[in-house]
Amino acid sequence: MNNIKLIKCVFVGMMLSAVVACNSNQNRTNSTLNDKPFKEKVDSVLNLMTVEEKIGQLNLPSAGQFTTGQAKNSDIGNKIEKGLVGGLFNIKSIASIRDIQKIAMEKSRLKIPLIFGMDVIHGYETTFPIPLGLSCSWDMDLIKNTARMAAQEATADGINWTFSPMVDLSRDPRWGRVSEGSGEDPFLGGEIAKAMVIGYQGDDLTKNNTLMSCVKHFALYGASEAGRDYNTVDMSKIRMYNEYLLPYKAAIDAGVGSVMASFNEIDGIPATGNKWLLTDLLRDQWGFDGFLVSDYTGIEEMMYHGVGNLQEVSAQSLNAGLDMDMVSEGFLTTLKKSLDEGKITMETLNQAVARILTAKFELGLFNDPYRYCDENRAKTEIFTEENRAFARKVATQSMVLLKNNNQLLPLKRTTKIAVVGPLADTKENMGGTWSVANPKEKSISLLGGIKEVAGENATILYAKGSNLSYDENFEKIATMFGKEIPRDGRTDLQLRQEAINIAQKSDVIVAALGESSEMSGESSSRSDISIPEAQRDLLKALIKTGKPVVIVLFNGRPLVLTEESKTATAILDVWFSGSESGHAIADVLFGDVNPSGKLTATFPRNVGQIPIYYNYKNTGRPLGNNDGKFEKFKSNYLDVRNEPLYPFGYGLSYTTFNYSNLNLSATKINKNESLNVSVDVTNSGDYDGKEVVQLYVRDVVGSVTRPVKELKGFQKIELKKNETKTVTFELSVEDLKFYNYDLDFVAESGDFEIFVGTNSEAQLKSNFELIE
Repeated sequence: MNNIKLIKCVFVGMMLSAVVACNSNQNRTNSTLNDKPFKEKVDSVLNLMTVEEKIGQLNLPSAGQFTTGQAKNSDIGNKIEKGLVGGLFNIKSIASIRDIQKIAMEKSRLKIPLIFGMDVIHGYETTFPIPLGLSCSWDMDLIKNTARMAAQEATADGINWTFSPMVDLSRDPRWGRVSEGSGEDPFLGGEIAKAMVIGYQGDDLTKNNTLMSCVKHFALYGASEAGRDYNTVDMSKIRMYNEYLLPYKAAIDAGVGSVMASFNEIDGIPATGNKWLLTDLLRDQWGFDGFLVSDYTGIEEMMYHGVGNLQEVSAQSLNAGLDMDMVSEGFLTTLKKSLDEGKITMETLNQAVARILTAKFELGLFNDPYRYCDENRAKTEIFTEENRAFARKVATQSMVLLKNNNQLLPLKRTTKIAVVGPLADTKENMGGTWSVANPKEKSISLLGGIKEVAGENATILYAKGSNLSYDENFEKIATMFGKEIPRDGRTDLQLRQEAINIAQKSDVIVAALGESSEMSGESSSRSDISIPEAQRDLLKALIKTGKPVVIVLFNGRPLVLTEESKTATAILDVWFSGSESGHAIADVLFGDVNPSGKLTATFPRNVGQIPIYYNYKNTGRPLGNNDGKFEKFKSNYLDVRNEPLYPFGYGLSYTTFNYSNLNLSATKINKNESLNVSVDVTNSGDYDGKEVVQLYVRDVVGSVTRPVKELKGFQKIELKKNETKTVTFELSVEDLKFYNYDLDFVAESGDFEIFVGTNSEAQLKSNFELIE
């Protein structure tokens, strides 16, 4: 009997080796389950697999961190040996990953390689600004290159799959995960989604420095009610198709290799088990051919939605089109029983397994399961000086100048500066949320960056000024995951007085205020999105000194800054800028870099305005003024004006830009023609600078109601002082299409308005007509 088993194992190994040997390099965008080379190889592997081994390929547990040699003695190691694991995530280092892969390749019956994933969200060890901040650069090449560098570093450390980009559209800044997305606009969100996918995956996934991308969270996760994470989502199909679905579709069109299902329900069915979403829409309508993974315990959580027990929701998810179960182990523990009971079919199971195997072939893992385990790359390509220099450049491009009275900024290097605030000297918070691989101790704090960049002629004084919050318990939950800000045991009055004392000795105050990094992100919703009271009281005391105050604002979401916008002299929104935060902020403060970031999410005047966004629809009783004057029986508030504090697309510069000569190539076009829109932009100030020129379109009359304006184009240009450039946009009929009541994608003839300018409240306006 032992000899028979040995012969069988040798035969299986020879068969799988033959499959591996015929592997060829193929681009992800050119390969599908029906492509003959991959289909034949995948079918060959499938034919060797037992039911249990097939189900095992759909199992994605979280391994945590193993030390070398530990993996084989673990529960996960035993499951890998039995062929019951398809991949692992959140393991870091070549040694650990090689150790685990060896179990699959040397101990399991079929020697199918594992896939290794990680949340590489905005960089790997070299960390870039949080995605919301990065989106404010409006620079698609820059964004693509951050993903490219993240892939370079992560793959050098053994990772071959990232759970990024997150493209969830959100218009509610109470939702903590707004920090992980690209703001409120579907067009801009789609452009960023494409750039990120291309940056991660390159043009050939078999190269060992490319990373399979996973777009998330499919779908509508950013529209959770009340801004509370994991909460119910309920919206019309017209809004879905015209707004919230567009960034996911852009990622699919860019060739993304995998998709992660969201936690929320859609039309009463959790997304993880929603067949309309995962199959009818994603695969049948959009043609997606990659694999689908649940979010962390997403299958198990369907039970709490009230749609069945673990066996029932696992079968429902597989039948809906989900391929891989992250952590729940519902597939692993129940699918065999469901197969025996006829609740799933072998065909459905084989389809899911085939998609996972196809991804592994695309990544070249069958050809070389250790292709991402090159120790030389790990030593020379991660967190290098070159990478950090690029991160510093990227961070400067993401910062948004919200206010700059009396041209206080840039600061002079001969100035005596008081650096104050609980966020001034906390390098651990600079990486922002979801910076899991970032060596926090190597990041640069604001205080450290100012001291290095200011030079020997500047005098830098420092005082903490306040704790993050008066509430010690709140501060604990807001500084989790190794991002603590040590609480100062002095009284609040003593802390403030120290700050006042150094402020009175200084020429200017730089106040580092806002949120800690874990005040935004997953499970970090806030009902009050103002700066914590302890810091507001500090700011009031600083203002009373009469010295000019620059707020350096750290935040992972739009904040309510109504009072601060009135009292501070200048406000620079730096988000969480990554590894090189302190250096990059100082570069902007001292004018080495002119800020050029533009907001991608609207800042409200108060929380009662939420949800607030630029591309709203008119009511039947629109307000007839923009000066905040209340009008009875119109759509407005008694206690606050309709307009936001800072609109979408807003951002100042140290220089000024003038727009003139808006021209359209025609006043009428038919559906086979395009329209050229040109405008002259002049740098009329005293500094060279960059400007994001924004084009908006309004469809004046439609078969369904249309937004007051929609972003349809943008260009980031660089102008020397006194220089003028003509910027030209080309609009085609595709740019004018929308989903009508029947969800047909159409362009309707009629009048259109064009707006061009420096933000969504663009002043230059023209019009044209689309004719049949």
